[in-house]
Amino acid sequence: MLRICVCVSGGGTNLQAIMDAIDAGTITNAEIVQVISNNKNAFALERARNKGIAAKAVSPKDFENRELFNEAFLACLDAVNPDLIVLAGFLVVIPPAMIEKYEGRIINIHPSLIPSFCGKGFYGLKVHEAALARGVKVTGATVHFVDAGTDTGPIILQKAVEVLPDDTPQTLQRRVMEQAEWQILPQAIDMIANGKKVEKEGV
Repeated sequence: MLRICVCVSGGGTNLQAIMDAIDAGTITNAEIVQVISNNKNAFALERARNKGIAAKAVSPKDFENRELFNEAFLACLDAVNPDLIVLAGFLVVIPPAMIEKYEGRIINIHPSLIPSFCGKGFYGLKVHEAALARGVKVTGATVHFVDAGTDTGPIILQKAVEVLPDDTPQTLQRRVMEQAEWQILPQAIDMIANGKKVEKEGV
């Protein structure tokens, strides 16, 4: 049974998609053992608690510096010894020590077709604003392994989503979530949980 820790910063819609997929049996051989948020008020924590899943907030605001926060965050992860860490809308720079310790066991969902609209500064609505400003006709989402770079790890799955002429960043964000993120993130987790071929570098 794959032990998953999900890290989130906000509402937790991708977390909900994972929980729903486990309930529906489209993710098998996996369980969420903990949800961690850097935001004490994240609705994702409530989603987890409503399902009986351990939920913990570790906020940078509670620590004197980033180094102390990183240590506390890593300790929180280590306490549940996860097989897989899923970054599902987690707007925190991942500590290098965590990437090193859990190499090949951290995945992230990014709301574009990497390598487009990714890297430093591209998160949340900013990704969709950039896509619309560029005038692309197709966008999408990517699930990838996390390495020391920003959105540079090996790609697991991608799914394309059409951009409509009257899209706003908000409507595009919603469609990318519904048509791509909520589908390929559970799919990637199921692949990993069941030993299906997933490309990993350095593992």
